[in-house]
Amino acid sequence: MPEKKFLEFVFFVSSIVPVIQPYSTRLQRRNASTFWGVGLGALPARFRRPRLLIVGCGDVGQRVAKIIQAMPQSLRALALTTSPDNVLPLRQLGLVPLLGNLDRKADLQRLAGLATHVIHLAPPPAEGWLDPRTVALVRALRLRTAPASLVYGSTSGVYGDLAGKFAFETQATQARTPRAIRRVSAENTVRFLGRSSLGTDTTRTSILRIPGIYAPDREGGTPKGRLLKGTPVLQKQDDVYTNHIHADDLARACLAAMWRGKPQRIYNVSDDSGMKMGDYFDFAADLYGLPRPPRIPRSTAQDQLPLMLLSFMSESRQIDTTRMKKELRLKLRYPTVKTGLLASVQTQMF
Repeated sequence: MPEKKFLEFVFFVSSIVPVIQPYSTRLQRRNASTFWGVGLGALPARFRRPRLLIVGCGDVGQRVAKIIQAMPQSLRALALTTSPDNVLPLRQLGLVPLLGNLDRKADLQRLAGLATHVIHLAPPPAEGWLDPRTVALVRALRLRTAPASLVYGSTSGVYGDLAGKFAFETQATQARTPRAIRRVSAENTVRFLGRSSLGTDTTRTSILRIPGIYAPDREGGTPKGRLLKGTPVLQKQDDVYTNHIHADDLARACLAAMWRGKPQRIYNVSDDSGMKMGDYFDFAADLYGLPRPPRIPRSTAQDQLPLMLLSFMSESRQIDTTRMKKELRLKLRYPTVKTGLLASVQTQMF
């Protein structure tokens, strides 16, 4: 039986046949069991080749899969998906699709021990102040041998408003929106996984703090749609810094952190644009041959802009990426949002 089909078969069987491990006598397992649950033991030897589990295999996760496909190595990639409609597209990307839902704990127990590496890109729930999905995932991963590494895609929004100053990984979070507070909750869970790992079950965790993701082949991945609507931006004296990362560069950053990230480390993943939001939309308008958006004062923005956009305009920060460049040794293909948008227009022209 081909290995891809075999993995899918094992995943199915484990969903209907409970697997119980004898109680572990190791001190670290005994202490951790009150939080993570009782372990399930090690998987057979054939599962010990490197395997990557992508949780939240949307646009960025699929770009990770495409990179893996082009790599001359034996890494096997699996993807957790909630929809049967995604099974065939994921298989076409060379992934082993696993049906499951982060909101159903019974689904997650079947993930225990399947992967040596995990890239977690699934968002928290849309409501509340915590991220129970990440808690449930981490608990499940600890039921067998924990993965060697876990990369979590967070948001730069956890820094809050810095009045245009630079955000560094070493500073405390100042999340102000419920969306960002839920991400802080997820980060804390991931960091606890790394800190609580002992002995041979050590998990090297990496947290990527990500700004706005763009790409011409990504749904809503360029500012063109907003420009066509004529949505206003803030006048220059009220404007805020905005930060970006191309989806392809983000996928590369995920893999770089998986292989090269230092233990229990946070990385800012952003390009070097350093642009104000209004300047960004002015540049895009000129590039697409569209009218520049109108400028309005902050005092009237609340009456003219949607709440989500207002929340972004209430925070201004730049992002320092020294750690990403030095430790992950990542050289961006699109070092600024201008180069990324220009490349997309030039590709369409030719």
